[in-house]
Amino acid sequence: MLDSSFPVIYQLKILLLGISPTIWRRVLVSSNSTIEDLHYIVQLAMGWSDIHLHHFIIHSQQYGITQPGGTVFSTRACEVKLASFQFREKEKFMYEYDFSHSPVMGAWRYWWRHLIRIEAILNPSPNQTYPICTGGKGVCPPENCGGPWGFMKAREEFFVPDVLERLASMSRNGNWDIDREEANELLTWLLVTQNRFDRQKINQHLLQYATGDRELMYLFRK
Repeated sequence: MLDSSFPVIYQLKILLLGISPTIWRRVLVSSNSTIEDLHYIVQLAMGWSDIHLHHFIIHSQQYGITQPGGTVFSTRACEVKLASFQFREKEKFMYEYDFSHSPVMGAWRYWWRHLIRIEAILNPSPNQTYPICTGGKGVCPPENCGGPWGFMKAREEFFVPDVLERLASMSRNGNWDIDREEANELLTWLLVTQNRFDRQKINQHLLQYATGDRELMYLFRK
């Protein structure tokens, strides 16, 4: 039985909505973590670069780190602990990332929407550092690729043999410096099409975050 006087561990499943095959992560997070912590945990676990606006929607209220041009939250993300929500197993909430106001539509446009589900509430394991990623599937979409629809469309267009042939051609002709931007794009999509989820690398960066070494966190995408 869980002891409510001590921190517990939330087993969270983070599902990126609107994409098939599914892209998801399973992470273990302490209830002592803050909303600010959870933002960075989701960013690192999924593979985002934290270059856009974000917010959580928990119990019908928005939470997040206030950024220029974004929502001014009524609470400070660094002060709101997950324990304060008194989550129950199977409970769900949202994390939305990369959104802006569309002048044409006259509404907010949300590119990346994540459904977060509390799969289990556990006692912490001795000598285990949290957060930690215990499972997942799929490679994170490249930033600014047009949301789920744009991502799936582009994924079909970057056919692996064609990408390899183009890279080989650039290598033969010595055009790396001239076509650096194209080469980086091709390499990015090559990794996407291989779709190899690297849990070890994610945990390296989550450990860096947990131990306070945040300077190198976003080398995850490089």
